[in-house]
Amino acid sequence: MTHAEIQITADLVRDLLRDQHPDLADHPVRLGARGWDNQLWRLGDDLAVRLPWATQSADALLRKEHTWLPALAPRLPLPVPVPQRLGEPSARFPRPWIVTTWVPGEPADRAPVTRAAEAATALADFLTALHRPAPEQAPAGRDRGGPLADHSEGFARLLASATELGLVPDPDAVRALWDDAAAAPDWAGPALWLHGDLHPANVLTADGTICGVIDFGDLFAGDPACDLAAAWILLPDDTAADRFHAAYQPAPDAATLRRAQGWAVARALSGILIGDAGVHGRPGGKPTWGPPAHAALRRLIATQR
Repeated sequence: MTHAEIQITADLVRDLLRDQHPDLADHPVRLGARGWDNQLWRLGDDLAVRLPWATQSADALLRKEHTWLPALAPRLPLPVPVPQRLGEPSARFPRPWIVTTWVPGEPADRAPVTRAAEAATALADFLTALHRPAPEQAPAGRDRGGPLADHSEGFARLLASATELGLVPDPDAVRALWDDAAAAPDWAGPALWLHGDLHPANVLTADGTICGVIDFGDLFAGDPACDLAAAWILLPDDTAADRFHAAYQPAPDAATLRRAQGWAVARALSGILIGDAGVHGRPGGKPTWGPPAHAALRRLIATQR
């Protein structure tokens, strides 16, 4: 993570709004969250300002959301942060930024799903609505999508790192799960719209079930297996995952489910490493990512036995 030298404050956010969107400048401003790519500042009760602060890629991701998400949002059955305004780079802040609607709820890494059946249905309905054929000019995935086998080297590095740290109880089972997923037939259907980053910090909950989905920076077109991995990453047990797969339409075939498990095990390993980094105070670490990732990996390993 490459944190910006410019300190983002409420005063800076207000100044940016006065310069480019003065009709919003009098709304109360307060810090909402510091995410992986962006800081989120509440703007009144219904809006938020997202400003890149950590990664160089965040600029392009914000512009992508501003371009594509407003057209997709109306058909989605869960609230999402719909871009309302775009802020251009300036002398005050040399990067683009956006104003979006505010989506209430708590991230699932802090408030996990407890009403499993309701959450499974909500997630299935959301992905059924999102997963529609994308136009030819739709963006491609940064480091996901496409044939799963193309990511085997990256997976091997994740597994080696987690194993060296003693974070994976059965590395051979994890490797076997990946190898089976990578050997599954590739997606032969049309490229579908995908969220691309459905980990617990990007899914919001309220009263134990899913109430919103945020951070569409990785929005792209590709194989739905990438998103279907969320059944193991977000839901608390196999019964809920089965309910999700029964509700999602069209029903995924066996090859798609195998690839989805591959994406899920890679995402679980990544979450485990980020969680461990957070526990030990290493840069980029988020301690709340560890527990859901460990739980997901345990369930995935159990499917192989």
